[in-house]
Amino acid sequence: MTIRQPIITVAGHVDHGKTTILDSIRTTAVQEGEAGGITQKISFTKVPIENIKKRCNLIKDQNLKLDIPGFLFIDTPGHAAFSHLRKRGGSLADMAILVIDINEGIMPQTAEVIEILKLNKTPFIIAANKIDNISGWRKQSENLKESIELQSTNTKLTFQEKLLTLIGALYHHGFNAKPFYEITDFTSQLALVPCSGKTGEGINEIIMMLCGLSQKFLTKNLILGKETKGVVLEIKKEKTMQYAEAILYDGALSSQDEIAIASFDEPITTKIRVLEEIIPLSSKFKQTYNIQAANGIRMQLINSKGILPGMPFTVFKNNLEEIKQEFKKEIGDKLETDEKGIIIKADSLGSLEALITLLRQEKIQIIKAGIGKINKKDVISAQTNLKSDKTNAVILGFNTGEDEEVKEMEKSEIKIIKHEVIYKLIEDILEFQKQKRNEIEREKIMALAVICKLKILHQYVFHNSNPAVFGVKVEAGKLKPGTRLIDRGGKEIAKLKVIQDQGKKIEQAEQGQEVAISLPGITFDRQLQDTNELYSNLSANQFQEFKKNKELLTQDEVQILQKIAQIKRKENPTWGV
Repeated sequence: MTIRQPIITVAGHVDHGKTTILDSIRTTAVQEGEAGGITQKISFTKVPIENIKKRCNLIKDQNLKLDIPGFLFIDTPGHAAFSHLRKRGGSLADMAILVIDINEGIMPQTAEVIEILKLNKTPFIIAANKIDNISGWRKQSENLKESIELQSTNTKLTFQEKLLTLIGALYHHGFNAKPFYEITDFTSQLALVPCSGKTGEGINEIIMMLCGLSQKFLTKNLILGKETKGVVLEIKKEKTMQYAEAILYDGALSSQDEIAIASFDEPITTKIRVLEEIIPLSSKFKQTYNIQAANGIRMQLINSKGILPGMPFTVFKNNLEEIKQEFKKEIGDKLETDEKGIIIKADSLGSLEALITLLRQEKIQIIKAGIGKINKKDVISAQTNLKSDKTNAVILGFNTGEDEEVKEMEKSEIKIIKHEVIYKLIEDILEFQKQKRNEIEREKIMALAVICKLKILHQYVFHNSNPAVFGVKVEAGKLKPGTRLIDRGGKEIAKLKVIQDQGKKIEQAEQGQEVAISLPGITFDRQLQDTNELYSNLSANQFQEFKKNKELLTQDEVQILQKIAQIKRKENPTWGV
């Protein structure tokens, strides 16, 4: 029975110190001189258990028995990395370190990561980072608990206050969090480790927690299986070579193997030209012929066309139908779409799954989902939605952009919303759909009648009688031909026949516009000489309908409505009540 390395991902809000924490873990595991050569932007780091035992005094002190061969840390840069590291049955990561700046607490991106951790049922610990930024903090000891006890009274009080605030915030997300040194039951309590990636405080304690929790709770899940299973992280180009960087999370792989990689159509089968594995505590790869999970690998493939990030792969043994069924289980259900809805695109399969899951929670329907850049077909699909439901004439792009063809297309009637953070996309689509629904409802209401107030421009009388043609300014609302007009006394003046702007007929005049209007049967100098304002005439039913939907009206329109009601009630006190 072989135990593989647990796969650990480091997640959290931008600038809360994910990379610093990971760098500090690497430094703890290697001699100082070796740590400097490790770049921050690498996809994975393999840390053998021997290195951890050598460097982490707490493991020696606690005399922990460890069967795990080490850890494979995943560190793909960028926020979306966390959500797209998926395999069938949940997260690719066996455990996560959720990094939270103790001084800032849970930020929107942190909350989003917590939701994804819950969805994937991924066990995690909290790294309450940046304790060194607490006023007066000094590193007093290599032992974190001792260091906390030795802080000045004021610093200790500030620390406790920040810690309790964070614990309270985590409670609101459904977690009973405690500092790791107070935990009595790891199955019901969430371990919180105060730390500083900068000074290295608490890093030994984080490593100890990862070792202890992996040994106690993950060992059964870490038994190496016989079936080869992996996930493509990304396709990278180096000079003329194209490589697939991937995680082998179960079984073994040989450079002689032919592999099958899932796609939305038929699986892609290809032989491996060159197989490489990540060198422990390094960003470099070395060629290998046989490799065992869990491992970060790089494959130069004979056929890499159409391979998408986040897709699963396995060894092909002339069993295509069986593989197709397995892949279908893995990616088929997750991309189920609706008969109507919005169009969504993401940079990888896992990102797409995360977005679909969170959109479904908001009851937002999806008609089309895909991986890659927003393309011409997506825009045409969104334009088709304009005919049936304008609230769905939208494309969401999670961590992806538009291709060149789309940039040149006419897109004024559809909405493209792009972001690297899911919660922002969800916020933006909800806001867009709410606004669009209000616009549609407003159009329906405004089709009932016109609300408007006109100021007569006495200096512009173009024709005195039958029809009277004169200038007006639309002070509020809109003006359309056919609008019945009343004066301030409630007397009906006439039904507007024509609106002209600079000698041309127009179908509508907006607020602020100065136009000429034509009123049949009116003699201006006799009937309007002493009138300064005109209002649209409403029936009591029309007034009631507008009143019921006044949240769809502008403030000016509400004021005109009130003024019309005042005018009408001079003659009939119960009008519109």
